[in-house]
Amino acid sequence: MAKRLVFNGFSMNAVSHVFHGLWRSPQTQQRAFNDLSTWVQLVRILEKAKFDALFLADIIGVDPAYQGSWDTYLNEAVQIPINDSGALISALIGSTENIGLTLTSSILQDHPFNFARKISTLDHLSKGRIGWNIVTSVSHNAAQNFGFDRIVPHNERYAWADEYVDVVYKLWEGSWDDDAVVNDPARNVYADPSKVHRIHHEGKRYKVLGPHLSQPSPQRSPVLFQAGSSRAGRAFAARNAEGTFIVALNPEGARRQITETRNLVTAAGRHAGDLLFIQGMSFVVGGTEQEARLKARDIDQDVSANGLLAHLSRDLGIDLGLLDPDRPVEELEIEGVQGVIRAYEEAHPGKTATVRDLGYAYAGAGRITGTPETIADQLEEWQGAGIDGVNLIYTSTPGSFIDFAENVMPELRKRGLAQSDYAPGTYRERLFPSSGPRLNGRHPAARYRGAFARRPVQEPAE
Repeated sequence: MAKRLVFNGFSMNAVSHVFHGLWRSPQTQQRAFNDLSTWVQLVRILEKAKFDALFLADIIGVDPAYQGSWDTYLNEAVQIPINDSGALISALIGSTENIGLTLTSSILQDHPFNFARKISTLDHLSKGRIGWNIVTSVSHNAAQNFGFDRIVPHNERYAWADEYVDVVYKLWEGSWDDDAVVNDPARNVYADPSKVHRIHHEGKRYKVLGPHLSQPSPQRSPVLFQAGSSRAGRAFAARNAEGTFIVALNPEGARRQITETRNLVTAAGRHAGDLLFIQGMSFVVGGTEQEARLKARDIDQDVSANGLLAHLSRDLGIDLGLLDPDRPVEELEIEGVQGVIRAYEEAHPGKTATVRDLGYAYAGAGRITGTPETIADQLEEWQGAGIDGVNLIYTSTPGSFIDFAENVMPELRKRGLAQSDYAPGTYRERLFPSSGPRLNGRHPAARYRGAFARRPVQEPAE
């Protein structure tokens, strides 16, 4: 029997996430994003359908990146207004029992000491169901919102991310020994001071003494995701991530990207299977192929081309609204999300991407249109190319998720491609059944286990 795929409901605490312009439809609840009941309804739909997780994207800035202005972003609600993904995840813990809950947080937006404590708190409250999507941010305004003049260069952002994760790994994995919590009321001893440690981190950007203020949570470190597909992003994922979000345009493009990144994973001293590849996909489901094609045509007619190009302009760091649509992308100086361009060229060997191609690539990446049976056939093809799971992108919420859950999931379960129930244990244990609740020993965070216990106590000078 085939290995099952991982399925995440992919969303954003905003009016419009990916398919811009569709928020206008009376069939979607996107405009009710400020209402907690909207999200409780969604996450319960996903949990009933045995999705692995709700995966929330996020941004922390809006630039005048399309046609020289920010007007399109506000006029069409292109990821603004937007609320904090972590706050929403915390609100959903009590409404769920099994589903994983993954938030997005940038290295810009929170100091690693404070962030580590937030994640430990959420992991405790959820009994080990928290994931973190690690992002470096591409927006100049994001940097300006946190005291910088502009975003730092691409490769430098990943060097920053390396130190950021190093700090949180030390706090999560090394600050408290496994047996530090005694919890002995008779002796009036809750924790053993000799088994709680300062981390003494001093780096280019951070100086953190410690100790971590939270005791170890069920997973200690959350399940780690990374969404960058540039060369630097793939290398970072190969070292650190347990799941990486990809946007290949077809199975062959996915195969090339996955093969390249798995080689980086093994070169980093990890096993190839230590990193799961989660493809972003949308689905148009019909009772017949013709019905599905008609539904897809209606969606395409309602999608805003300006909204799509504005979104992509921000991510690429290039104002596509000011460019000749037939201009080769290789002539541009790309400083933003380079993976979109690489994904297109990997899927079309020998073809140079144009500005027009990028707009098409963004709108059509990973969409499958058909009956439940033909969708399952194509997912088997994608799985054969190496993907481990799907981030399901909605065109209508919660309608897209209900449609997939009620019509496609039963066919996938018949083929062994989707789980029928949740396995016991934490989020990590469900994604990696042969693993325990913690990061495996091949992960770089594991080197901090016990590392600070061997260091003599040295208190800072008064």
